[in-house]
Amino acid sequence: MPLSSDEHIGTRVRIARNAAGLTQVELADFLGRTADWVAGVENGRRALDRFSVITSIADRCDVDVVWLLGQPYRLQRNGGSLAHAHIPALRHGLRRSNLILSGHPGMDPSGAPVELADLRRRSAEANAARQAANLPKVATLLPPLIEDANTAILVGDGPGREEALRLLADAARTARMCLNQLGYPDLAWSSAEVAAGAATLLGDPVVKAAVAWDRCGALLHQATLKEAVAVADAALRDLEPYATGRDGDDRAVSLRGALHLRAAIAHARGGNAGDAWARIDAALEDADRLGDGWYDLEAQTVFGRGTVAVHAAEAGVEVDQPDTGLKRVPRADVNEVPSKERRTHFAIDKARALHRMGRHSSAVVKLREAAADAPYYTYADPMARALVSDLARVNVPSQASVLSGLIRNMELVG
Repeated sequence: MPLSSDEHIGTRVRIARNAAGLTQVELADFLGRTADWVAGVENGRRALDRFSVITSIADRCDVDVVWLLGQPYRLQRNGGSLAHAHIPALRHGLRRSNLILSGHPGMDPSGAPVELADLRRRSAEANAARQAANLPKVATLLPPLIEDANTAILVGDGPGREEALRLLADAARTARMCLNQLGYPDLAWSSAEVAAGAATLLGDPVVKAAVAWDRCGALLHQATLKEAVAVADAALRDLEPYATGRDGDDRAVSLRGALHLRAAIAHARGGNAGDAWARIDAALEDADRLGDGWYDLEAQTVFGRGTVAVHAAEAGVEVDQPDTGLKRVPRADVNEVPSKERRTHFAIDKARALHRMGRHSSAVVKLREAAADAPYYTYADPMARALVSDLARVNVPSQASVLSGLIRNMELVG
């Protein structure tokens, strides 16, 4: 099952290594690997299927991790072209948002004002599409929503303007996730900063913590791991007075747990297993405090016990303890998580874990389930793509037709 060399990460590793003036031996020594391992990556015989290793290569070669991953993937099937077609309009709306939030003079509404009730409905629709892992629909909904929120801020005052700021923050946070997954990290960061600007004007500590969670998400995608931990910890300090004690605000407790999960993934991708598991355990304590039925859709984090299990699975793969990751959160039923996005993320990471445990056929089956449930999200996920590349390398005869379908839909064939 030959894969296109243009799509293979190994090609970019070789380019980055040569540009950095490194030999295969020097890069291997830095990674704690062998020169043969590096050669295998570069010639496509070995896949890179962990962010932790990809991040180390990007750091040593001084290249952007998103470039190393080959994003954005402009897939043609499953609405891919539609999703990317709306990026220029989204960029324009976010640029205007930044100017408006900074108080820049001369900013005029771009259209007629709309009712706040209509903005609330459309914001809820975008969030629902986000949780349904429907990236093309999210990308379609966001540009007019953000522009109408901009108008509402410009023409509103008092409670109406405050509501418009909340809706803009919410839309920008939805945009951050969508743009990360589509492969536009700089624009995703701009979205997080728009949300932060709105939160600052609102002065709501819970909204500020939610925005910090999105900032961490943008930083994780760009592999700026220390900064992600720093942002999470600063938000945790600010949130602590609202989350502690018998009368602690459940929203604050939920965001505290969600921020611990962000830090857990940052530590895991940095290879710090002890810190990663400590943060997973801290998040689990907050999930237990909130109860088994708690899932925070309002704050977009979907924090709850099942979501802790989702992150534990990813952490386990990144620190090369896949079995531990799958078992870390007892009595968690990920199928009960009310977000297809989170369930799909878990399915991809469970497939990665199964692959690392030598259960290649089961990994293909799990990835097929993810693709059936959320096709574009799965096909555009860099780790899912890396997994398919490696499964093609090792060959799984019992799942050959399924694997061929995944390769075709990910457009990994030249």
